[in-house]
Amino acid sequence: MDWAALREGCPVTRRWAFFDHAAVAPLTARAQQAIVEWAADMAENGDVNEPRWNRRVEEVRGLAGQLFNADPLDLAFVKNTSEGVGIVAEGFPWQAGDNVVTAAEEYPANLYPWMNLESRGVELRRVASRDNRIEIDDLRAAIDGRTRLVSLSYVEFASGFCNDLAAIGELCRQRGVYFFVDAIQGLGVLPLDVRQTPVDFLAADGHKWLLSAEGAGLFYIRRELVDLLHPVGVGWNSVVGARDFGRIDFQLKPHAGRWESGSLNVAGITALGASLEWLLAIGLPAITARVLELTDHLCRRAAAAGMQVFSSRRPEDRSGIVSLIVPGADVRQLVRHCRSQGIVINQRAGRVRVSPHCYNTVEEIDRLVELLRAAVVR
Repeated sequence: MDWAALREGCPVTRRWAFFDHAAVAPLTARAQQAIVEWAADMAENGDVNEPRWNRRVEEVRGLAGQLFNADPLDLAFVKNTSEGVGIVAEGFPWQAGDNVVTAAEEYPANLYPWMNLESRGVELRRVASRDNRIEIDDLRAAIDGRTRLVSLSYVEFASGFCNDLAAIGELCRQRGVYFFVDAIQGLGVLPLDVRQTPVDFLAADGHKWLLSAEGAGLFYIRRELVDLLHPVGVGWNSVVGARDFGRIDFQLKPHAGRWESGSLNVAGITALGASLEWLLAIGLPAITARVLELTDHLCRRAAAAGMQVFSSRRPEDRSGIVSLIVPGADVRQLVRHCRSQGIVINQRAGRVRVSPHCYNTVEEIDRLVELLRAAVVR
């Protein structure tokens, strides 16, 4: 793969060494152009070409299905990951005394919706990490006869720990428990096949590793579970004959589409489609290998420069997120200093967080390490 040539498709590289894809990523050039084309058409023609854009939405649904091997009908477009979590949290048939198991250090989007169920008698059990890892034995110990669902991130946002979705999903199957995955820190950079991995529900936004716009995300549900959830947020587009506005027939769509209640964020979805085409053309195996190559290089250089690599770098635990402890440094000030030097990183949990994508380079990593090295207090 000619990674240098690939950078031409990423305008951000003209100014920045961008290592913050775990926050809000830059758009690809294709995504930018897709939004411009949609906006120009709407400005010049209004809704005259609506059928064209409706077709494009369905094309993007198919592209998203390719990304993690899902039937497109099992995917709904949502505003963000939080909306996807809420579909399950608010729609599940809870009974007082039920519980949900998750990780203590999850991103708030995967905590607050479950905490909000306390008034209905649903307990949230938060499993603590051991240093930088979530042990499956600790998850197993937290599950009991009243556990209805386990909800975890594909990759933990602060530590970069990659949960073993196959093993956890199999544990859930064995215990008769449903499995929800917040996939936003994995989709676009790590492989996932929902036909092979026992995931029941999944949500992710497009504005991180998928290199797209905020406000256009994905919700996945296994087809056989559609009727398990009470359909929250029902609207005109939730029913089978959605575009026959003169006929009222409350027959919900028999697939994930019932949760697309009204008009969609077509601009965001077309941008997502453009970036998906770009990523799929590169190929996910190549992207995964490249990102792990870059993060491995970062970890070696950072350790040699006197920093502690907090993230677990066991082969099965690695991700695109690296969490670094920079001894003696004011982390917030360090992040600001790096930005003043044209390098974008972030901080979480008092540690430096670095999250490169496939178009980044070893040379950019080396520049970053030199800046961080100067901040280490020995």
